[in-house]
Amino acid sequence: MERTMTQEERIRRAEEIYSRRKRANGVRVSTSNVNKNEKVKISLFKKMLIQIAICIIIYVIFYVIKNSNYIFSDEVLTKTKEFLSYDINFGHIQNSISSFINENKDKYSFLSIFETKEDNKNVENNVENSNQNQTESVNTVGGIGGADSNEVAEEKQEDKETKKSQSELDIEYIKENFEFMMPVKGTVTSRYGKREATEVVSANHSGIDIGADQGTPIYAAIDGTVTVASSEGEYGKHIDIENNDVLTRYAHCSKLLVKKGQKVKKGDKIALVGSTGNSTGPHLHFEIRRDNRTINPESILDFK
Repeated sequence: MERTMTQEERIRRAEEIYSRRKRANGVRVSTSNVNKNEKVKISLFKKMLIQIAICIIIYVIFYVIKNSNYIFSDEVLTKTKEFLSYDINFGHIQNSISSFINENKDKYSFLSIFETKEDNKNVENNVENSNQNQTESVNTVGGIGGADSNEVAEEKQEDKETKKSQSELDIEYIKENFEFMMPVKGTVTSRYGKREATEVVSANHSGIDIGADQGTPIYAAIDGTVTVASSEGEYGKHIDIENNDVLTRYAHCSKLLVKKGQKVKKGDKIALVGSTGNSTGPHLHFEIRRDNRTINPESILDFK
C-alpha cells in the first residue's frame, strides 16, 4: 500500500526535481537579479527626491541666516543677502526637468508619472508670456512708465561711452579737435608702452622713439605755445608745446630753435635731432599728452 506523503515532503520532492532539471539543462538561476530593474528605478527616484529636499534645506538655512540679526556677523549676513538676491528662473528649471523626463521616460518607465500634456503646455505658455513681457518692456514708448525712443537711444549711447577707457576717449577727443603732422622723418626704434629696461632705457615708454641722423630737422606736430625749452633732466634738450589741454614733447635734441613763451604753427622747425640726456643714439623722443595722461602716438599718426 502506497504511503501518503506529507505536505513538507511534497515540497521537498518538488524542489529536488526542479534542481535536477536545471542542472541537466546546464542552466543556473540566480535570484540576485530578481526585481533588479525595479530597484534601480526606485533608487533613482529616491535620489531625485533627496536632491530636491537638500536644495530646499539649503535655501531655508540661508533664509534663516538672512533674518537672524544677532546670531551671525554682518559679513555673513551680507554674503547671504547677495546669494538670496539672485533671481531664480523657475520656468527654466521646470523646462529642464521636463526635458529630462521626456528624454529618459523610455529608459526609466517610472518617470512617466511626472509627464502630462497639460503641464508641458503650461510650461510653453509661461515661457512664451515671459518672452513677450520682456519684448514689450523694451519696446514700450511714451505713456506712464514708458520712454521716448530718442531718450532710449541717448541712454544707450551714454552707456556705450561710459564703457570706453579714458585712453580711448582721449584719442577720440584729439582726433576730433586737432590735426597732427609727422614731427621728423626717420625709423621707429622703440614704441609706446612696456619694454625691457636698462640703465638708460625706462621700463614704461611714455612716447615713441624715431631714429634719425644727427641734426635732422624736427617740426611742430600741432600749433601751440612753447611752455618748456630746457636742456636739463633725463630728456636732455627738450621742448614742450601746449594747445589747450594737449601737450606734445620733443626730447633728446641736439639744438633748440625756439624759446619758452613762443607761439608756433604746425610745420614750424623747432629743433634738431640729437642724443642728449639718457639716450643710446641720435633720435627724437616724441610724446602726446592730454591733461598729463600719455597717449600712444601711433593711435594718432601713422608711423611706418
